[in-house]
Amino acid sequence: MDRKISHSSRLFLGLIFIILYLPIFFLIFYSFNSGGNMYDFESFTLDSYKELFADTRLLIIVLNTLLIALLSALISTIIGVFGALAIHSFKKRSTKNTLLSLNNVLIVSPDVIIGASFLILFTMAGIKLGLYSVLLSHIAFCVPIVVLMVLPKLFEMSPSLIDAAHDLGASQFDVFRKVVLPYITPGIFAGFFMALTYSLDDFAVTFFVTGNGFTTLSVEIYSLARRGISLNINALSTLLFLFTIILVIVYYFITVRNKPNGMGVRR
Repeated sequence: MDRKISHSSRLFLGLIFIILYLPIFFLIFYSFNSGGNMYDFESFTLDSYKELFADTRLLIIVLNTLLIALLSALISTIIGVFGALAIHSFKKRSTKNTLLSLNNVLIVSPDVIIGASFLILFTMAGIKLGLYSVLLSHIAFCVPIVVLMVLPKLFEMSPSLIDAAHDLGASQFDVFRKVVLPYITPGIFAGFFMALTYSLDDFAVTFFVTGNGFTTLSVEIYSLARRGISLNINALSTLLFLFTIILVIVYYFITVRNKPNGMGVRR
């Protein structure tokens, strides 16, 4: 019976992966089509990639996207870590749950509502739509993600570690630097990479708060797709997919490397 269940589970898992990845591989396959369409594959070519790298405007958009993603991930990680520490510091369980619920509002709310809210806010505040409006919006919806990644590590940490550090004469800053920070490092890395991925992937919120002369890859791909089928979109999507895989691999090796360092007091 167990074998049958195991075999059925594997088949189901394989089917799910096929459904998820088949369209992606289909897109990648036709990015090398010399026919210029996604119907008949004529021969292998790199023309779409050559055109992509020759497009100066698109390269600037790629740099804009990476800049926004890295800055928003870095800033939101810093804010999110201190936010998680603040929530964890409250003694009352009801207070923690209330703050955590407020933190989750931006995660569970529809992107369209969040984007429209930020658009109204920036318009009322007189902030010009562009780099800063996109950056502030990305930071805002990335912070709750970081908090959710860091909080579980704080809840796992035994209070005896902090008490032992104080008994050894460590100051409050030393406790944070040598005990708390090393312990929650895997959560910090997880939050950073999650924020980076969310920022790179976001379309709905960015679509509302971006202005003339500034855009990101998600908005640009949407604009290109509306004009019709172009293999440049396939080539660009292929590169983004490969970049995402590299991020996942880097995150995996970093978390594996930091696992043994999450316990005990560092001197």
